[in-house]
Amino acid sequence: MSGGSTGCGHRDAVLADRRDGTVVRHGDTVGKAHEAGSDRGALARRLAVAADPALAGVLLPPLRPDPVELHGHPVTFWPYGSPVDPEDPDAAPWEEAAVLLARLHRAPVPDGLPPMRGPAKAARAVARLRAAGPHPAAAPVLRAWAGLPPWARAEAPMPERPGRPARLCHGDLHLGQLVRHPAATGPWLLIDVDDLGAGVPAWDLARPAAWYACGLLPPDEWHRFLTAYQRAGGPAVPPDGDPWPALDVPARALTVQTAALAIAKSAAADRPLDEVQQAVVDACARMPAVPPELAADGAK
Repeated sequence: MSGGSTGCGHRDAVLADRRDGTVVRHGDTVGKAHEAGSDRGALARRLAVAADPALAGVLLPPLRPDPVELHGHPVTFWPYGSPVDPEDPDAAPWEEAAVLLARLHRAPVPDGLPPMRGPAKAARAVARLRAAGPHPAAAPVLRAWAGLPPWARAEAPMPERPGRPARLCHGDLHLGQLVRHPAATGPWLLIDVDDLGAGVPAWDLARPAAWYACGLLPPDEWHRFLTAYQRAGGPAVPPDGDPWPALDVPARALTVQTAALAIAKSAAADRPLDEVQQAVVDACARMPAVPPELAADGAK
Protein backbone atom coordinates (compact mmCIF):
# COMPACT_ATOMS: atom_id res chain seq x y z
CA MET A 1 0.00 0.00 0.00
CA SER A 2 1.52 3.31 -1.03
CA GLY A 3 1.24 6.68 0.55
CA GLY A 4 1.71 10.13 -0.89
CA SER A 5 4.83 11.73 -2.28
CA THR A 6 7.01 13.74 0.07
CA GLY A 7 9.14 16.82 -0.41
CA CYS A 8 12.26 14.74 -1.10
CA GLY A 9 10.59 12.93 -3.98
CA HIS A 10 10.27 9.54 -2.24
CA ARG A 11 6.90 7.89 -1.72
CA ASP A 12 5.97 6.44 1.64
CA ALA A 13 4.87 2.80 1.65
CA VAL A 14 3.18 0.94 4.49
CA LEU A 15 4.93 -2.43 4.67
CA ALA A 16 2.93 -3.81 7.61
CA ASP A 17 0.09 -2.60 9.80
CA ARG A 18 -0.64 -5.05 12.62
CA ARG A 19 -1.60 -4.98 16.26
CA ASP A 20 2.03 -5.28 17.31
CA GLY A 21 3.34 -2.47 15.12
CA THR A 22 3.19 -0.42 11.94
CA VAL A 23 6.12 -0.50 9.51
CA VAL A 24 6.58 2.30 6.95
CA ARG A 25 9.24 2.66 4.27
CA HIS A 26 10.54 6.04 3.13
CA GLY A 27 13.26 5.70 0.50
CA ASP A 28 15.97 3.48 1.94
CA THR A 29 14.77 3.95 5.52
CA VAL A 30 12.19 1.87 7.38
CA GLY A 31 10.46 3.10 10.52
CA LYS A 32 8.63 0.79 12.88
CA ALA A 33 6.11 2.14 15.37
CA HIS A 34 5.94 -0.39 18.21
CA GLU A 35 3.01 -0.96 20.55
CA ALA A 36 2.25 1.91 22.89
CA GLY A 37 2.79 -0.29 25.94
CA SER A 38 6.20 -1.55 24.87
CA ASP A 39 8.95 -1.67 27.47
CA ARG A 40 11.27 1.09 26.21
CA GLY A 41 14.24 -0.13 28.24
CA ALA A 42 13.92 -3.70 26.99
CA LEU A 43 13.56 -2.45 23.41
CA ALA A 44 16.71 -0.33 23.78
CA ARG A 45 18.66 -3.35 25.04
CA ARG A 46 17.46 -5.41 22.07
CA LEU A 47 18.50 -2.63 19.70
CA ALA A 48 21.96 -2.67 21.28
CA VAL A 49 22.25 -6.37 20.48
CA ALA A 50 21.31 -5.75 16.84
CA ALA A 51 23.91 -2.97 16.67
CA ASP A 52 26.68 -5.08 18.25
CA PRO A 53 29.55 -5.51 15.73
CA ALA A 54 29.96 -9.08 17.02
CA LEU A 55 26.62 -9.90 15.36
CA ALA A 56 27.38 -8.17 12.07
CA GLY A 57 26.19 -10.40 9.28
CA VAL A 58 23.51 -11.98 11.49
CA LEU A 59 21.13 -9.19 12.55
CA LEU A 60 20.25 -6.10 10.53
CA PRO A 61 21.67 -3.18 12.56
CA PRO A 62 19.41 -0.21 13.38
CA LEU A 63 20.06 3.28 12.04
CA ARG A 64 19.67 4.77 15.55
CA PRO A 65 20.81 3.26 18.85
CA ASP A 66 17.61 4.17 20.74
CA PRO A 67 13.90 4.37 19.94
CA VAL A 68 12.28 7.78 19.58
CA GLU A 69 8.83 8.69 20.84
CA LEU A 70 6.03 9.49 18.39
CA HIS A 71 2.38 9.88 19.48
CA GLY A 72 2.96 7.61 22.47
CA HIS A 73 4.71 4.88 20.46
CA PRO A 74 8.42 4.02 20.49
CA VAL A 75 9.72 4.15 16.90
CA THR A 76 12.85 2.46 15.61
CA PHE A 77 14.64 3.09 12.31
CA TRP A 78 16.30 0.57 10.00
CA PRO A 79 17.87 0.34 6.55
CA TYR A 80 15.54 -1.10 3.94
CA GLY A 81 16.23 -4.64 2.79
CA SER A 82 14.55 -6.84 0.17
CA PRO A 83 12.29 -9.47 1.74
CA VAL A 84 11.80 -13.10 0.75
CA ASP A 85 9.59 -13.36 -2.32
CA PRO A 86 6.39 -15.18 -1.24
CA GLU A 87 5.62 -15.92 -4.90
CA ASP A 88 8.82 -17.95 -5.33
CA PRO A 89 8.78 -20.65 -2.62
CA ASP A 90 11.49 -22.66 -4.39
CA ALA A 91 13.92 -19.83 -3.75
CA ALA A 92 13.15 -19.62 -0.01
CA PRO A 93 16.48 -19.25 1.85
CA TRP A 94 16.01 -22.12 4.30
CA GLU A 95 19.71 -22.94 4.55
CA GLU A 96 20.67 -19.29 5.00
CA ALA A 97 18.06 -18.85 7.73
CA ALA A 98 19.35 -21.95 9.53
CA VAL A 99 22.96 -20.76 9.45
CA LEU A 100 21.97 -17.32 10.76
CA LEU A 101 20.08 -18.95 13.62
CA ALA A 102 23.03 -21.19 14.48
CA ARG A 103 25.33 -18.16 14.60
CA LEU A 104 22.84 -16.24 16.75
CA HIS A 105 22.42 -19.15 19.16
CA ARG A 106 26.18 -19.53 19.59
CA ALA A 107 26.69 -15.86 20.43
CA PRO A 108 27.11 -14.85 24.10
CA VAL A 109 23.98 -13.62 25.85
CA PRO A 110 24.55 -9.96 26.83
CA ASP A 111 24.09 -9.05 30.48
CA GLY A 112 20.69 -7.59 31.24
CA LEU A 113 18.99 -8.90 28.11
CA PRO A 114 15.31 -9.74 28.78
CA PRO A 115 13.95 -13.25 28.23
CA MET A 116 13.04 -14.29 24.71
CA ARG A 117 9.35 -13.45 24.19
CA GLY A 118 8.25 -16.49 22.17
CA PRO A 119 6.18 -18.09 24.95
CA ALA A 120 4.66 -14.72 25.84
CA LYS A 121 3.66 -14.24 22.20
CA ALA A 122 1.99 -17.65 22.16
CA ALA A 123 0.13 -16.77 25.37
CA ARG A 124 -1.11 -13.53 23.79
CA ALA A 125 -2.45 -15.48 20.81
CA VAL A 126 -4.41 -17.78 23.12
CA ALA A 127 -5.74 -14.78 25.05
CA ARG A 128 -6.89 -13.30 21.76
CA LEU A 129 -8.66 -16.57 20.92
CA ARG A 130 -10.48 -16.54 24.25
CA ALA A 131 -11.47 -12.91 23.81
CA ALA A 132 -12.99 -13.73 20.41
CA GLY A 133 -15.76 -15.68 22.12
CA PRO A 134 -17.07 -19.21 21.56
CA HIS A 135 -15.96 -20.91 18.36
CA PRO A 136 -16.49 -24.54 17.30
CA ALA A 137 -12.78 -25.00 16.54
CA ALA A 138 -11.48 -23.54 19.81
CA ALA A 139 -11.82 -26.58 22.10
CA PRO A 140 -8.95 -28.71 20.70
CA VAL A 141 -6.67 -25.68 20.55
CA LEU A 142 -7.30 -24.74 24.17
CA ARG A 143 -6.94 -28.38 25.21
CA ALA A 144 -3.55 -28.59 23.48
CA TRP A 145 -2.52 -25.33 25.14
CA ALA A 146 -3.46 -26.62 28.59
CA GLY A 147 -1.32 -29.71 27.97
CA LEU A 148 1.87 -27.70 27.48
CA PRO A 149 4.34 -27.24 30.35
CA PRO A 150 4.07 -23.91 32.19
CA TRP A 151 7.29 -22.49 30.70
CA ALA A 152 5.90 -22.86 27.17
CA ARG A 153 2.77 -20.94 28.25
CA ALA A 154 4.85 -18.08 29.73
CA GLU A 155 3.73 -19.09 33.22
CA ALA A 156 7.18 -20.11 34.50
CA PRO A 157 10.81 -19.36 33.63
CA MET A 158 12.23 -21.14 30.62
CA PRO A 159 14.20 -24.27 31.56
CA GLU A 160 17.92 -24.01 32.13
CA ARG A 161 20.15 -26.78 33.40
CA PRO A 162 23.92 -27.25 33.77
CA GLY A 163 25.26 -27.78 30.28
CA ARG A 164 22.04 -26.43 28.78
CA PRO A 165 22.28 -22.66 29.30
CA ALA A 166 19.89 -20.08 27.99
CA ARG A 167 20.88 -18.94 24.51
CA LEU A 168 20.50 -15.77 22.50
CA CYS A 169 17.25 -16.36 20.58
CA HIS A 170 15.31 -14.48 17.93
CA GLY A 171 11.93 -15.43 19.40
CA ASP A 172 9.76 -15.24 16.26
CA LEU A 173 11.59 -16.86 13.38
CA HIS A 174 9.83 -17.24 10.02
CA LEU A 175 10.84 -16.39 6.46
CA GLY A 176 9.30 -12.93 6.77
CA GLN A 177 12.07 -12.13 9.25
CA LEU A 178 14.81 -12.20 6.62
CA VAL A 179 15.89 -9.45 4.24
CA ARG A 180 18.75 -8.92 1.85
CA HIS A 181 20.85 -5.86 2.60
CA PRO A 182 21.94 -3.98 0.59
CA ALA A 183 18.57 -4.50 -1.02
CA ALA A 184 18.43 -7.35 -3.56
CA THR A 185 22.20 -7.92 -3.65
CA GLY A 186 23.47 -8.31 -0.10
CA PRO A 187 23.49 -11.31 2.22
CA TRP A 188 20.40 -12.42 4.11
CA LEU A 189 20.05 -10.93 7.59
CA LEU A 190 17.56 -11.43 10.42
CA ILE A 191 15.23 -8.54 11.26
CA ASP A 192 12.68 -7.69 13.97
CA VAL A 193 14.22 -7.78 17.43
CA ASP A 194 10.95 -7.29 19.33
CA ASP A 195 11.08 -10.82 20.78
CA LEU A 196 14.87 -11.22 20.95
CA GLY A 197 16.22 -12.46 24.26
CA ALA A 198 17.67 -15.25 26.34
CA GLY A 199 15.85 -18.55 26.23
CA VAL A 200 15.33 -21.95 24.67
CA PRO A 201 16.93 -21.99 21.20
CA ALA A 202 14.64 -24.76 19.95
CA TRP A 203 11.86 -22.15 19.91
CA ASP A 204 13.48 -20.55 16.87
CA LEU A 205 13.24 -23.85 14.97
CA ALA A 206 9.70 -24.52 16.14
CA ARG A 207 7.68 -22.79 13.43
CA PRO A 208 9.19 -24.70 10.48
CA ALA A 209 9.14 -27.84 12.64
CA ALA A 210 5.43 -27.31 13.33
CA TRP A 211 4.69 -26.66 9.66
CA TYR A 212 6.52 -29.86 8.75
CA ALA A 213 4.63 -31.85 11.39
CA CYS A 214 1.32 -30.41 10.14
CA GLY A 215 2.13 -31.31 6.52
CA LEU A 216 2.42 -27.66 5.48
CA LEU A 217 6.18 -27.65 4.84
CA PRO A 218 7.54 -30.24 2.40
CA PRO A 219 9.95 -32.75 3.98
CA ASP A 220 12.77 -31.70 1.66
CA GLU A 221 12.59 -28.07 2.81
CA TRP A 222 12.44 -29.07 6.47
CA HIS A 223 15.43 -31.37 6.15
CA ARG A 224 17.40 -28.70 4.26
CA PHE A 225 16.74 -26.28 7.10
CA LEU A 226 17.49 -28.75 9.90
CA THR A 227 20.63 -30.15 8.27
CA ALA A 228 22.05 -26.69 7.59
CA TYR A 229 21.45 -25.73 11.23
CA GLN A 230 23.17 -28.86 12.51
CA ARG A 231 26.14 -28.46 10.16
CA ALA A 232 26.56 -24.87 11.32
CA GLY A 233 26.90 -26.06 14.93
CA GLY A 234 23.50 -24.88 16.14
CA PRO A 235 23.01 -25.90 19.80
CA ALA A 236 19.20 -26.27 19.80
CA VAL A 237 19.24 -29.89 18.63
CA PRO A 238 21.85 -32.69 18.67
CA PRO A 239 24.29 -32.71 15.75
CA ASP A 240 22.84 -36.07 14.71
CA GLY A 241 20.11 -38.39 15.87
CA ASP A 242 16.51 -37.54 16.71
CA PRO A 243 15.89 -33.77 17.04
CA TRP A 244 12.30 -34.09 18.26
CA PRO A 245 12.88 -34.43 22.00
CA ALA A 246 14.21 -30.86 21.83
CA LEU A 247 11.64 -29.60 19.31
CA ASP A 248 8.46 -31.28 20.56
CA VAL A 249 7.24 -28.75 23.13
CA PRO A 250 8.15 -25.58 21.16
CA ALA A 251 6.62 -27.02 17.98
CA ARG A 252 3.39 -27.81 19.84
CA ALA A 253 3.32 -24.28 21.25
CA LEU A 254 3.80 -22.71 17.82
CA THR A 255 1.06 -24.95 16.39
CA VAL A 256 -1.31 -23.74 19.10
CA GLN A 257 -0.28 -20.12 18.54
CA THR A 258 -0.91 -20.39 14.81
CA ALA A 259 -4.27 -22.09 15.30
CA ALA A 260 -5.37 -19.58 17.94
CA LEU A 261 -4.62 -16.62 15.70
CA ALA A 262 -6.31 -18.30 12.74
CA ILE A 263 -9.52 -18.82 14.69
CA ALA A 264 -9.48 -15.31 16.16
CA LYS A 265 -9.00 -13.74 12.73
CA SER A 266 -11.65 -15.88 11.07
CA ALA A 267 -14.10 -15.05 13.86
CA ALA A 268 -13.40 -11.32 13.51
CA ALA A 269 -13.96 -11.55 9.74
CA ASP A 270 -17.01 -13.81 10.16
CA ARG A 271 -15.65 -16.38 7.72
CA PRO A 272 -14.86 -20.08 7.98
CA LEU A 273 -11.35 -21.43 8.44
CA ASP A 274 -9.51 -22.08 5.20
CA GLU A 275 -7.81 -25.40 4.42
CA VAL A 276 -4.44 -24.45 5.88
CA GLN A 277 -5.95 -23.01 9.06
CA GLN A 278 -8.09 -26.10 9.53
CA ALA A 279 -4.98 -28.30 9.14
CA VAL A 280 -3.33 -26.51 12.06
CA VAL A 281 -6.45 -26.86 14.23
CA ASP A 282 -6.62 -30.56 13.33
CA ALA A 283 -2.99 -30.93 14.40
CA CYS A 284 -3.92 -29.53 17.81
CA ALA A 285 -6.71 -32.09 18.07
CA ARG A 286 -4.21 -34.92 17.41
CA MET A 287 -1.72 -33.83 20.06
CA PRO A 288 -1.23 -36.43 22.79
CA ALA A 289 -0.16 -35.48 26.30
CA VAL A 290 3.35 -34.09 26.59
CA PRO A 291 5.67 -36.81 27.99
CA PRO A 292 6.75 -36.01 31.57
CA GLU A 293 10.44 -35.84 30.64
CA LEU A 294 9.69 -33.20 28.02
CA ALA A 295 7.29 -31.28 30.25
CA ALA A 296 10.04 -30.95 32.83
CA ASP A 297 12.66 -29.82 30.37
CA GLY A 298 11.81 -29.77 26.66
CA ALA A 299 14.95 -27.99 25.56
CA LYS A 300 18.36 -28.95 24.38
